[in-house]
Amino acid sequence: MTPVPEELASLLLSRIRDVADYPKPGVMFKDISPLLADPAAFTALTETLAERCAEFSATKVVGLEARGFILAAPVAIRAGVGFVPVRKAGKLPGPTLGQAYELEYGTAEIELQANALGSDDRVLVIDDVLATGGTAEASLQLIRRAGAEVAGIGVLLELGFLAGRHRLKQSLNGAPLEALITV
Repeated sequence: MTPVPEELASLLLSRIRDVADYPKPGVMFKDISPLLADPAAFTALTETLAERCAEFSATKVVGLEARGFILAAPVAIRAGVGFVPVRKAGKLPGPTLGQAYELEYGTAEIELQANALGSDDRVLVIDDVLATGGTAEASLQLIRRAGAEVAGIGVLLELGFLAGRHRLKQSLNGAPLEALITV
């Protein structure tokens, strides 16, 4: 993998705002809205993740609800591959595959349209923040249940102290996990 230049990591990190006690008391939310509002930072982020898509030989990009959609869709366009959303339960039409998981502040279920991926697909999962790894782990299970191969995971920010990477090690089955920034 191509290392992330320190200047890029600094730019991206400077555009992420901490919001205390959101969505629940005790949670320090990482708000990427300032990054998205900065065209230079957003473009640099998109291009870097699109490079990873090529490096991982991905044929599809999966974006995790909700902020993962915002990052994954332009990455897919830039990389010239398809985009597939993974959404909260009940938000996708047609037959779906579902997977329950635990968050750092509760539980949830995500879904993937049953026919969105096939056996010829290599999938790069994109999300904004890797925290405990619950959402990412559930998405890997869904991708494999759909018959596709996991090419890797790319995230903007990894909260290293929550050990999501460790949780995902076995689920990744050797596929790379790249965080552009780790705090």
